[in-house]
Amino acid sequence: MWVEESFTNFDKGINWRSYVVCDVAYNNVNNWLWTPFIERGPANRMYIEIKFTTRDCSLFPGNALSCKETFSLLYYEFDAATKEPPPWEPESYKLIGRIAAGEGRFNTNTEVIINTEVKSIPVTKKGVYFAFRDQGACISILAIKVYYISCPEVSVNFAHFPATPTGREVALIEQTIGTCVANAVEIDQPTFLCKGDGKWYLPSGGCHCKPGYQADVEKQQCTECPIGKFKHEAGSHTCEKCPAHSTAPDYGFVECRCDVGYFRAPKDPRKMPCTQPPSAPQNLTVNFVDQSTVILSWNAPYQQGGRLDTTYRVVCDACSTGVKYIPNTEIFNDTKITITGLNAVTTYRFQVFAENGVSPMAGRSEYVDITVTTEASVPSLVSNVRITSVKSSELSISWDAPITELGESDIVERYEVKVYPRFDDAINATIVQTHDLSATFKGLRPATDYAIQVRAKTTRGWGEYTPVIYKKTNHAMGLDYVGDDDNMQVRIIAGAIVAVVVLLVIIIIMTVLFLRSRASDECNKKQPSDCDTLEYRNGEVTTPLFTPAVGVTAGAGNASGTSARSYVDPHTYEDPNQAVREFAREIDAGYITIEAIIGGGEFGDVCRGKLKLPPDGRAEIDVAIKTLKPGSADKARNDFLTEASIMGQFEHPNVIFLQGVVTKSNPVMIITEFMENGSLDTFLRANDGKFQVLQLVGMLRGIASGMQYLAEMNYVHRDLAARNVLVNAALVCKIADFGLSREIESATEGAYTTRGGKIPVRWTAPEAIAFRKFTSASDVWSMGIVCWEVMSYGERPYWNWSNQDVIKSIEKGYRLPAPMDCPEAIYQLMLDCWQKERTHRPTFANLTQTLDKLIRSPDTLRKIAQNSVRPPAHNPYYVTSQSMNSGLVQGPGQFVDVSGGHQAQSSATIAVPVMPAGAGRSLHYHTHAATHALPHQSPLTYPNWVPFSHFG
Repeated sequence: MWVEESFTNFDKGINWRSYVVCDVAYNNVNNWLWTPFIERGPANRMYIEIKFTTRDCSLFPGNALSCKETFSLLYYEFDAATKEPPPWEPESYKLIGRIAAGEGRFNTNTEVIINTEVKSIPVTKKGVYFAFRDQGACISILAIKVYYISCPEVSVNFAHFPATPTGREVALIEQTIGTCVANAVEIDQPTFLCKGDGKWYLPSGGCHCKPGYQADVEKQQCTECPIGKFKHEAGSHTCEKCPAHSTAPDYGFVECRCDVGYFRAPKDPRKMPCTQPPSAPQNLTVNFVDQSTVILSWNAPYQQGGRLDTTYRVVCDACSTGVKYIPNTEIFNDTKITITGLNAVTTYRFQVFAENGVSPMAGRSEYVDITVTTEASVPSLVSNVRITSVKSSELSISWDAPITELGESDIVERYEVKVYPRFDDAINATIVQTHDLSATFKGLRPATDYAIQVRAKTTRGWGEYTPVIYKKTNHAMGLDYVGDDDNMQVRIIAGAIVAVVVLLVIIIIMTVLFLRSRASDECNKKQPSDCDTLEYRNGEVTTPLFTPAVGVTAGAGNASGTSARSYVDPHTYEDPNQAVREFAREIDAGYITIEAIIGGGEFGDVCRGKLKLPPDGRAEIDVAIKTLKPGSADKARNDFLTEASIMGQFEHPNVIFLQGVVTKSNPVMIITEFMENGSLDTFLRANDGKFQVLQLVGMLRGIASGMQYLAEMNYVHRDLAARNVLVNAALVCKIADFGLSREIESATEGAYTTRGGKIPVRWTAPEAIAFRKFTSASDVWSMGIVCWEVMSYGERPYWNWSNQDVIKSIEKGYRLPAPMDCPEAIYQLMLDCWQKERTHRPTFANLTQTLDKLIRSPDTLRKIAQNSVRPPAHNPYYVTSQSMNSGLVQGPGQFVDVSGGHQAQSSATIAVPVMPAGAGRSLHYHTHAATHALPHQSPLTYPNWVPFSHFG
C-alpha cells in the first residue's frame, strides 16, 4: 500500500512530502493513490507533471514475487466533488498512460535518480480526479503539478486581448476577439489566434484612436492631443498643429476654435485656416442704361477673407417680379450683371453683396449700392423698311420715319442701319448712321442672304430695331434687281439678255436630242453593257438604288460645287463582272490566308486573314475577308460583286479601303482592310464612359469627313449608322457597308417596310421614309443620329419605341433629347442635322468644318446640354409650336421664346425637348469664342441652310 514519507532534497535544502509503495514481495498487488478533486476553471486541456523515482528489480533478488518497473496514471472527470473517494475500479477511470522511468532506475541504495513525466488530457466537466495505480513496483511519487497553458494578456493594433487558454486539442487554434483600448474606436473587429503552445498568431482587424486622441504605438495607448494641436478624425496618426487663425486651448481638441472674427464653413476641411467674409465690392458702375435695361459692373473686394469662393448677389427692392437678371442665378461669380424688364423713368436702388462660404456663419454681408434712373420711353418703331435695289455686292434700303401717338412724325436726330450675313452673329454687323430715310451698303458678298434692321434716335433716346428682314444679293454674273423707280433702259437691257439666254437654252436642248437619237441607233450595234438601259420587271422600271445628290438640295458638293471624280452606279452595267473588273483589283487566292471566322453576313462568312503583298509575297498585312456562300443564287452573287464595285471607287482615310476581290476561284471573296475594333456601336457599348469628349468628337469628325468625300462623289449611302462604321486600332472611324439588297431584321435593326423595300426608320430622314427621296441631305439626318449614338455610347435611338411611334413622333416634331454629359455645341449640331426641311440642313462639308473648329477650341465643349432626361417610351415628352409666328413653344409651367424665324418658314412646326432658357442658342454662339481665339480662321458660317437654332 501507499505510505506517506518525507524526501530530503539536499540541493535545495527542503523536505518533500512523498508517497512510497514497494510491495514487490506479494502477488496480485493493486495499490491506488488519487488526488483531491481539481477544478478545471477556464482550462480546456489540463497538464499533469509528475516527479518520481523507481528502484530496479535487481535490488530484490529472490524476494520479489511481482516486481515491476512501471505504474499507471489514470483520471476521472466529474461535475462535482464527492464526499467519499471515487471508485477505484479500473473501469471507472480512463487510462492516461503507463509511466516508466525515462531518466533511469537506481540500483544501489545510495543512488537517487528523479524522473519527470508530463501528460495532458482534454477536459469538459467541472473538475477531475487523477489516480496512480501500482501493480508491484517500488516507486516514490515526489511531486505533482497540475496546470493549463494560456496565451498571455496582450494589446495589439490598439485592441486588448485577455489571457486565453489553449484549445482542448494541442493542434486546435482558439480565436479570441479583442476590445478596443481606452479612447479608441473599432475599425474592423479585432481578432487574435491562440495556438496550442500558448503563443499568439495572426492578428487581424483593430481599432483607431478617437478624434482628439493620438496613438502611442509603443505603449498601445491613445493619449489626448496636447494644447495647440487637434485631431479631427479617428486614426493612428498623430495630432496636428492648429491652422492659421485658430487655437486649441485645452487637451483633446477635435477641431481648433477659430479666432474672433474668423470662421470655418461646414464643408471646409478641418486643416484649412479659418477665414473671413469678403469686404464690399469696389467701384460699382453703371455701364449702360435705357428705358428698360441697366448694366452694372464692379471690381472684386479688396479683401477676399483668405478664400477663393467669393460670389455676388444683387438685390433690388423696387423691382417687380417681371424683372430678369443675366446671369439668372441668385448668386454668381461674375462682376457684371444685366437687369432687364425695368420700367421707364423709374429710380431703382441696386445693392451688390459680396459673400463667400463663411458669410452665413458671420451673419452679415458687405455690400455697395447705387441708384439708377431709367430713361424715358422710346419712340415708335421705324416703319415700312423696304429694299429698293439689289446687286451682286450692293443693297439699297429705305424706310419711313417713326410716327408718334398723335400721328405726327417724331423729331429724329439720326437713324442707324445694321446689315449682317444671315448666319453670322449680329455683333459683327456692318452699321451705318444717317440722317436720311435711305442707305446703301456696298462691298457685300455675292449670292449671300443678309439681315437688315433699322432704328431711330430721337431726343428721348434710341428706339428698338425693326424686325429682321432678309434679302439675298445676286450672283456675281447675275442680273441686278432694281426698284420700280429705276429707268426703263435698264429693264430693256435685262429683257434682251433674258431672251438671248432662253434662245441659247433651246438650241442646246435641240442639239442634245439630236445627238441622243443618233446614239440610240449606234447602241444596237454595241454590246448591251455599253449602253444606258432601264430594266423592266413586272411592268415596273428598276432604277439605280443610289440616287446621285445634285446641287445644294442634296447637300452635297465641296466648296467649289464640283468634284474631282463622280460615283458610277454599277447598276448601269448589264454584266456585274464588267463593273468589278473596272473598279476592283483581282487578287490571286494563293496570296490570301484565312485565320479565323469573326462574323457572318447576308452573303456568307466574314473572316480575319492575311494578304501577302506582291511582288515577292514576303510582306503580309491583316485583312478582312467576306466570302460568298457556296451555291448562292445569281442575284446574291451579282449583289455581292456590286458591293465590291462600289467600294472599289472610293479611296479616303475615313472610308473602308478595298484591297481587291477573288472572282476566278471559289469561294468568291471581297478583301478589305482589317478594322481591329469592329463596328462603332458595339465598340462604344463595350467601352461605356471610357473616352473623353474630345475623343468622341474626333470620331464624329472622321465620320463627317468620310461622308463629305462620298457626297462630293455624288454617292448617297442610305444606311449611315454606327453599326455601319468600323473602328481600327488607332480609333479611326471608317464608313463601311455598301451592300445593296440588305436583309434588315425589323427586331434588330428597326427596318420599316414600304413598297420600295426596307428602311432603317430610326436613322432615316422623314422625306426618305415618306417619299423614298434619298439624298445627301437625308444622309446628313442619319449623321445626326450617329452623333447621338456616339455621345450616348451606342444607346439605341428612340429606345424601345415601335417604328410607327418613331415615324409619328418625328412627323409631329419630336427630336431625341441630348445624351448624358453631351456638350451643348454637339447637341445643337444634331438638331441642325434634324431640320425637317432638307434644304435647311448643313452639308457634310459644313459639319466637318464645324467639328474641326470645336476640336481646335476644346473650351467650347465644356458647356453641357441640359435636357438629358430620357423621355418615356409609352408617351414621348415633347412640345410643339402652333406656328412660328406665334413665337411661343409651350411646356408644362414654362414658355420658351422662339420668335424671329425666317419669314419663309413661318408655318413650320418644330418640337424640341424643353430646355432651360439659353440652352437652345445657335451653334455659332457656342463656337464664337473659338472663332475669335483663332484669328487666322474664317468665321463659322453655314452657307445656304437655316440652323435649327434660328427658330428658337
